[in-house]
Amino acid sequence: MVESPTSKGACSQNTQVTALKKILLGVDTGGTFTDFVLWEGDTLRIHKVLSTPPQPELAILQGVRELGIGERHYYMVHGSTVATNAALEGKGVRTVFITNRGLGDMLTIGRQSRPELYNLQPAPIAPPVPRELCLETGGRLSARGEVVEPLTADDLARLREQVAQLAPQAVAINLLFSYLDDNFEKMIENALPSEVFVSRSSAILPEYKEYERGMTTWLNAWVGPLVQGYVRRLCEGAPLARISVMQSSGGTIAAEQAGSQAVQMLLSGPAGGLAAARFIGRQLGRERLLTFDMGGTSTDVALIDGDIQLTNEGRIGRYPVAVPMVDMHTIGAGGGSLAWIDSGGLLQVGPESAGAVPGPACYGQGGTRATVTDANLVLGRLQRQVRLGGTMQLDEAAARQVLGEIAEQLGLTIESAAEGVIRIANEHMAQALRVMSIQRGIDPRTLTLVSFGGAGGLHVCALAEAMGMQQALVPLHAGVLSAFGMLVAPRERQLSRTLNIPLASIGESELQDRFAELAAQGKAALREEGVSESSLQTRPSLDLRYQGQSYTLNIPWHAQAAAAEAFHALHLERYGHRLELPVELVNVRMAVQSPADEPTLHYVPESGHEVHEVQVFGIDQSVPLYYRQALQPGTMLIGPALIVETVATTWLAPGWQCEVHAMGHLLLGKQ
Repeated sequence: MVESPTSKGACSQNTQVTALKKILLGVDTGGTFTDFVLWEGDTLRIHKVLSTPPQPELAILQGVRELGIGERHYYMVHGSTVATNAALEGKGVRTVFITNRGLGDMLTIGRQSRPELYNLQPAPIAPPVPRELCLETGGRLSARGEVVEPLTADDLARLREQVAQLAPQAVAINLLFSYLDDNFEKMIENALPSEVFVSRSSAILPEYKEYERGMTTWLNAWVGPLVQGYVRRLCEGAPLARISVMQSSGGTIAAEQAGSQAVQMLLSGPAGGLAAARFIGRQLGRERLLTFDMGGTSTDVALIDGDIQLTNEGRIGRYPVAVPMVDMHTIGAGGGSLAWIDSGGLLQVGPESAGAVPGPACYGQGGTRATVTDANLVLGRLQRQVRLGGTMQLDEAAARQVLGEIAEQLGLTIESAAEGVIRIANEHMAQALRVMSIQRGIDPRTLTLVSFGGAGGLHVCALAEAMGMQQALVPLHAGVLSAFGMLVAPRERQLSRTLNIPLASIGESELQDRFAELAAQGKAALREEGVSESSLQTRPSLDLRYQGQSYTLNIPWHAQAAAAEAFHALHLERYGHRLELPVELVNVRMAVQSPADEPTLHYVPESGHEVHEVQVFGIDQSVPLYYRQALQPGTMLIGPALIVETVATTWLAPGWQCEVHAMGHLLLGKQ
């Protein structure tokens, strides 16, 4: 059950009502487009507007107005790129980093890793936090939680004075072993001015590895005020909405709590797509999926094996992020990826993108460089008579002009140059698919390739062939699938605590107590969002490793006796061997979630759409063009064919066939 917003203020907490279930809005803010999926009763509507990167809330509010729900009460779940963009572009707020004496350079030194191992003269990299913003103080604990150096009143007074002089917008606190005892960090937090945004590591990530914990805490502080400001403006612009935000782990959090947990939103949008893919895969009885989400700016690749795979070793740009996030590989290959000629005269594609403004040349908004979208239009895989998003007319002449410049430099025809752009983009994406499957010892031929994002359907057959896969799936409304995923994602909290002890040394009752503590925290947070206690579910797990190892494997917990054997078996599967060494328990984890109200969808084909014949480069005969919304369940299509809709186009390549599922999904198979 979700809460009703009130007219007194945006995002306010109040009494629980069921009326909000009638109008649910999922929003995915991408680099090029902002996608909307509106579920009202049994009706699903989709919509797209161009993104407004400087102020993402403007595109969202525009879409709300155009959907005609701005004057009604509704529940919105959206994926936000504010934290992601700020981190990638280095545009966080002025942030002070507080740690123990002698550790002020912790974030600068890091793990001493180098991006170019054999470069003896690497370009200097600016430290994440300038030295003058790194403050050192007392309050040091030992690895056993004993006080090594106290935190004195003089220490606190000096910190207050230093922070006042530096005038930061945010402060990150990261003391050694604070996950064992958080009193010193709380004392520092309470001593700081109330108007300063404060993140403390014992609240953000109470785990070992002081560098990763410190970096995650700093990132949360660095982008937190920006997220808070964005959420406030969105709530003010949509006063009748109850708003939640997708987290990187695939669950949602109430908007009013999102600012304090900004680091949890770094993969907000992509997580929505995986939530939708899992939902649809379960409907179809296909739970082992290899997904690729190809949008305008990037392509995200992930593996779903029954459930979404999470990692605590993710990165955003050059920064490690140790909070749970979807395990995903992202590359700069999207519909807006720019084609260019390098100094050696070779054709390259990406990672730079045309973005939302000016976008690909064929969008007619001033783009002057060739993109993957322009290449698809020139080849006929995108048709100019099909309006993108239902409204945008594509400019083929502009696409041919910019690709003509590439073709001239290469000494090729325009069509051959366009084909080269597509092949290179496909190879980039195929390599990303290999990273998430073959390089992990998983045979992609045992998986179903799931394509979504506005550009994914144009490349799905080529990528399946490159991976030797026989099955592919293009879900209904694949172009806005991440927005749909917002509606089926659970309310969720991911909690953890480091123990770092031999697994055999802890009794089952003590382990149960540890899980109960974490579960209580998660349930309390979700109750504050108005989630019913009876709907809450818990998933305990353990991070285990062999004695002497640095990295862990996460094992679902059912009984302690089975945990060690499950770890041995997973280690053998993942790395090809098992060791006769003691097993260490590093972290205990608890996922607390409330399942979303799953939409009851009905696929009702439209009538009045005729099949057209079009020309596609490389195909001798004319190619049928089908309107997806007119395809009847059970229809079998044989490639080559184009299947178009307002938010995406699917290119059914020669040698492939397609069956229309009862729910409108396209089930592709190799002939």
